[in-house]
Amino acid sequence: MSLAITYRRSGDPAEVLEATDIGEPPPPGLGQLQVQITAFPIHPGDLLAISASSALAGEQVAGIEATGVVLDVGAGVSGFSPGSRVCFFPHSGAWCQVVNVDAAIAVPVPDSVPDEVAAEMLCNPITALLLRRAAQQHFAVGFDGVVLNNAAASSVGRLFTAIAEHHQIATVSIVRSEARAHQLRDRFPTVPAVSTSDPNFVERIRTAAAGRPIPVALDPVGGTMADDLLSTLSPGGTLIIYGALGQEPIPLHATAVLHSALGIRGLTIKSVAHCRISRATRLRCGQCGHDYNRHAAAL
Repeated sequence: MSLAITYRRSGDPAEVLEATDIGEPPPPGLGQLQVQITAFPIHPGDLLAISASSALAGEQVAGIEATGVVLDVGAGVSGFSPGSRVCFFPHSGAWCQVVNVDAAIAVPVPDSVPDEVAAEMLCNPITALLLRRAAQQHFAVGFDGVVLNNAAASSVGRLFTAIAEHHQIATVSIVRSEARAHQLRDRFPTVPAVSTSDPNFVERIRTAAAGRPIPVALDPVGGTMADDLLSTLSPGGTLIIYGALGQEPIPLHATAVLHSALGIRGLTIKSVAHCRISRATRLRCGQCGHDYNRHAAAL
């Protein structure tokens, strides 16, 4: 018996997900690892995929990232052996007890790293890296430009702040509560943090920028918040949306982007999921996720 979290139709994950016996997988094939899962994260994108899926071709196993212990190694695989701890991403159908995965997407996990950290060592750091690269397409980023980081208390938000500090990119953290803003100020003393609970939060964002241009805003929420972020951007600025946590549409009028030549672009981890991310990059992202989660666990 091998259990998995599955769904047969789209809808509210609380209603459509179920634990199903999908049977034992076959032995690992060429270039594969067979992994017994010990932990997996629940990303907002996982839940969005379940609720927004259409035309499902039979039963689907949820999830794209997990960590576990290698049970068996297929032909042509080096660097792993039974008993090795690994994490992997992206693999469609990660939420199950035992799974065969491509060894090329797996990263070794040190014994010192607990499962709850290892389970998030790849997707979130890679997302933060993509956001940094997208932001730096604006020449002002890394010089006098300020990047707005909405939902900055999230895992990706905190990772981005840490990466931005390392690369000397000025940011302003935006969160929903003053308590979260206070926590972020303690963790990142040089980074301004603004709470949207303040009715004047848009002016506080501009004050935090201190007259410097705001060429980029990062937003995993959408909805009315996206409109507020657009209003703070400098001419030629870009709103980068990498999530859809907000339920409502963005209330956008053409004049909001027309006169200031603003842009809106989407960014999702799925845009690179089909690409072969180098093993060296995966190892760096894994180390980034390990180091940051170890230091920021209190948040």
